[in-house]
Parts: sequence; structure tokens; C-alpha cells
Amino acid sequence: MSEVEHDTRSAMKTMLILLSAGLMFAACEVYVVDTTPPSIPAAIRTLSLDNAVQIEWAANSEPDLAGYRVWVSDSYDGRFTIIGSTHDPLFIDYEARNGNTYYYAVTAYDLEGNESELSRDVAYDTPRPEGFGVQIYDYLVFPATAGYDFSTYSIGQYDDNYTDIFFENYNGAYYLNVWDDTDIQDMGYTASLDEISVAPEAGWSPSKYVEAIVGHTYVVWTWDDHYAKVRVKSITSNSVTFDWAYQVSPSNPELKRAPLSGGRKISRQVPEKQ
Repeated sequence: MSEVEHDTRSAMKTMLILLSAGLMFAACEVYVVDTTPPSIPAAIRTLSLDNAVQIEWAANSEPDLAGYRVWVSDSYDGRFTIIGSTHDPLFIDYEARNGNTYYYAVTAYDLEGNESELSRDVAYDTPRPEGFGVQIYDYLVFPATAGYDFSTYSIGQYDDNYTDIFFENYNGAYYLNVWDDTDIQDMGYTASLDEISVAPEAGWSPSKYVEAIVGHTYVVWTWDDHYAKVRVKSITSNSVTFDWAYQVSPSNPELKRAPLSGGRKISRQVPEKQ
């Protein structure tokens, strides 16, 4: 064998050895599996709707985030059941029913399927009915259509036993009145009815009336331990038009009030304006 042939064979042998070593190295390359779940969703908040609850939370920042799962239970420490998933930090539970209280939790999951633990925030809500564009009239001119009863969602006689609120034009000034066993408070201007999510604990009008102002939302605490809210949309000399929502669950934990003893006081003296 010539010296050239020997050198050529040696070079080819070296190349084969290197190639084989490279293949072996590639075969031994380890793929690292991601087993780290996303962080637990936080800042969970809810919004009462009509036969629905809107759930919102702070968005996760992981680059491999795939989405969120929403869970519900009938108690904070109860068994949670998944009700849906979403790619956005918002979900609406359309299966919720008015008057029932629901507890919510959220988990986050990534592209590998890793899922966080349930969120730790206490997030619960009780959906309630609502209505839009209700028009009632000045009780001094149209007494039969001046009052509104939230429990039956109906317009009626201003001094009916179950009327919760009624309208008055007093010498060109407009008022929303309640009876002496009911409370009302002006919550100020709001862009929508949903801006007021809970009733206040204090600050009720001692006079049992408030000035009706377009764009203002008012909270009413009814004689039978429910709360309602109305947002005035428009006013004429004879009428007021408002949107409303009413909590059908009595003594809701978010709006606890001691019930009146002996039932409703039947009193029909219209509050005197100062």
C-alpha cells in the first residue's frame, strides 16, 4: 500500500470516528420538560348581573401562558367544579341564577399543560334581576303610576303597601321619596348602574327623600331587608325614567341588615320638603 493510500484511509477512518461520535452525542442530548406551572391568578373580583356573574382578575405575565380555567362552588371551602376556560382574564358565568350565592376561583395553565393551584381570593357574588327604562310619574298628578315595587318589578300606586320608591315634582324641584320604614341614599354621578356594587353601611337620608338628578345612582334599602339601586336617565316635569337592579336574596352577607320587628309599619305620610 502506497503512502498516499495509507494517509487517505487514515483520514477516512478519522472522519468516520468523528461522525460516529457526533451521532452518539446527538442521541444522548437530553430534552428538558417544563413542569413549572404559571403563577396563581390574583386580584379576583366579581360583578353582579341579571342571572349571570362576571369574573375578572389580573392577567398573568408568563410567555408560555395558554389560558385560564374558572371554577365555582357553593361555599368558599367547598368542592370547586370547573365551569369554563378562557384566554382572557375575564369570564361570565351565564349559568348563575338570581338570588343564589356563588364562590369563584381561577387557575392558569401553560402550553405544556401545567396548571396552577386555585386562586386564594375570596370571590363570591349573588346575581340579581335588573331593568331598564322604567318610567314613573309625579304622585301629585298621577298617583296610580307614581310608585315602584322592586319585589314585583312593577309600577303602581304611590302609597300602595309594597311601594318602595315614588317620584315627586315639588315646585319645580324633583325628588325620589321613600316611606319611613325604607332608606335611600344618593351615591352621586356614575357612568353606569354597575359602578355601585354594594350598598353603603351608613349615610342614609334622614328626610326620606333625595333630589333626583340625571346620571346619579341611588341605593334603596327596602322595608323587608333587600336592597335596590336606580340610576336616573331622564326627568320631565311629570316623570322620571331610570334603570334599576334589585337583590332578591334577603339579608345577603354583603348587605347585612337587622330585620324590622313586627313587619312593615303602615305609614303613608309624605315627607315634607324643607
